[in-house]
Parts: sequence; C-alpha cells; structure tokens
Amino acid sequence: MKAELEEHLWYKKSSKDGYNSGDSRNWTYKKKVRTTSWEADIDVPRDRNWDFHPQVIPRFETNTSEVEQKIINMYALGLTTWDIVNHVQDIYWANISASMVSSITDKILPEIKEWQSRPLEKCYPIIYLDAIHYNVKSNGKYENKAVYIIIWIGISWRKDVLSLIVGENESASFWQKVCNDLTNRWVADIMIACIDGLTWFKDAIKNVFPDIEIQRCIIHQIRSSMKYVNYKDTKNFMKDLKSIYQADTLESAESWLENLQKNWAKKYPISVNSWVNNWADLSTYFVYPPNIRKIIYTTNTIEGYNRQLRKVTKTTSVFPTEDSLLKLLYLATKNITKKRTTQVRDRGNIIWQLESFFPNRITKYLD
Repeated sequence: MKAELEEHLWYKKSSKDGYNSGDSRNWTYKKKVRTTSWEADIDVPRDRNWDFHPQVIPRFETNTSEVEQKIINMYALGLTTWDIVNHVQDIYWANISASMVSSITDKILPEIKEWQSRPLEKCYPIIYLDAIHYNVKSNGKYENKAVYIIIWIGISWRKDVLSLIVGENESASFWQKVCNDLTNRWVADIMIACIDGLTWFKDAIKNVFPDIEIQRCIIHQIRSSMKYVNYKDTKNFMKDLKSIYQADTLESAESWLENLQKNWAKKYPISVNSWVNNWADLSTYFVYPPNIRKIIYTTNTIEGYNRQLRKVTKTTSVFPTEDSLLKLLYLATKNITKKRTTQVRDRGNIIWQLESFFPNRITKYLD
C-alpha cells in the first residue's frame, strides 16, 4: 500500500519534489481485515486529498479471502509453508503461522476427494500408467510412498490426468486396486495400456481389463538392458537395438532380434534375454500404423508429466503427511493441465484405425 501511495503521489517520502504539489502523505489509519481463517490489524496509508484508492485491499473492503487463494497458489508453486509465511508478511504485513498456512491449504482436500471420485468416460482407447516415489513421515518415521498415476487419451483425444493416489511402495496388488477404482468410476473398456517394465504390472491390469493390449515402454527397456553392457560395446549394441525398435514391420523386427541374439547373447545374456522374454509386450506397437505407434511405443507422455511434478516438489525432501504431498501434487496437476488444451494430431484417422483393430469397442461410446 505504501508503494501504491508513492505511485499515486509520484514522489518519494520526504522528497522536495512534493513541495507545493497539492497533495501529500497524511499518516495512516487502522483497519481490521479478515479472511475465513484469520484477522489482522493493518495501518493503511492515506493522502491529504483523500483520493488515494489502494488496490491490494480496496478502501472499504474488509474481507480479503483472495489472500487465501494467493496462499494456495504459492503452495502450488512448491513454496514451503515458512516461505509462504514470509511472503504474506512482506506483502500484507500480516503475521500468520505455518500451521495456519496448512489449515488454509487443507481446504482443498474435499475438492481433491471429489476429483479423485469423479465419474469418468466409459471408454479410453489409450492410457499410460506409472508411479513416482516420495519420502513421507508416517507414524514417527520416514517411509517411501508411491504416487500411482494414470494419464489417458480419451474419446475427446486430449491428454489429461485420470488418477492420483498415494499408497505404499509400488506393488501388483495396489495397482490392481487402482485399476478397480477405474471400474468403480464407470470405465468399461480400455484398448491399450502403456506401462514400464515391472514384471507383474501386466497381470495386475489384465485381471481387471482382460481384453486390454499391453505395450511396454521401449525407452525403459533400452535403459534396463544397457545397464549390463560394457561402455566399449555401447555403440554397437545400441546400433543393433535401433534396428529392432525402428523396424518397419514385425517380421523385420524379429529378424533383427535374432541378429541381436547371434551377436550378443553369449556376452550379455541378461540384456538380450530381457528383449526375447518380453518380446510379446514390447512388439505390440508393430501391429499398428505409424501415427498410432508414435503415441504408444513409449511412456514419454507420463514421464513428461512426472518431470513437471518433480520440478515443483524438488525443494521438499520429506513431506510431513500424505495429505501435504497429495495437496501439492493436485495443485501442480491443475496448473499443468491448464496448458494441455491441444488435441492429439490426426485424431480422426486414429479413431477409425483403432476401430478396425478393436471392432465395436470405440464407436459405440462416441455419442
């Protein structure tokens, strides 16, 4: 408000520029402002002509509930509660506690529960599933918690976050619980699921959606297999891998897979066998045309989302509660999804192409 008054008067306090200007500072007056959580007495600066109208808190306004929204917005950017306390004190001259900041942000918990249980579309052609891990204080000790994430491409062909659930360490039983939650929210059919390389992941999904096609992430598979390759052989081994996953047809890819076995099976059996043993789930995308392959061969869609979450949470090494973690991830998700307004390219052709692979499983839901 002092800055606003200085701009209104166009000269700084005690400056000679204000002599005979026709207006000047005229002390302050007390004003009590309140939100739904706290009250504060502030000193409002005024001018002698009484034509100064502050914008931060308008002249006759006493309810500053918008301050709460600003606190929530700061929390969504990854600021700690103590950072928010300091910012509020600097901006509004109001003394609030860290616990009060937590109380204000707790008000979005009912909104989160409503969002987590909202009805979904009946059909999702493509979904991406992954988990991201955080340290959370629980029962007086620090535990590693998994946040189970599902991103979908729905009938509207816009990428969006379907589910955010905080649970125990990543396991098949909990993933099956997450998938069951989808059916409870009216999801009847899913065509393709893109997942990472966890061995039990496929069974957990198929127990709930038996007709679903599984595509394991090629990028995850490459990273996993390259861990066992000597750096001297990295270039040649990677060249053979590219011949496999960049092949034009399934037959060509299988031919290059045999070449990989011939060249490297004796030297790097673990790396080669991981491709051979999981080939059924790694090669799913070869069945589809190039525009669909580009969407499903990797989980980069959800990996990009995870990177944005880590950017917000990187300042917090340990979360005091599961709710504090969920609040931050939900608010960050809202900010991320605001930017996702474009639809998948060539969506019209993709719909009819998928319909040819999954007859009568998509078009019946298009209305």
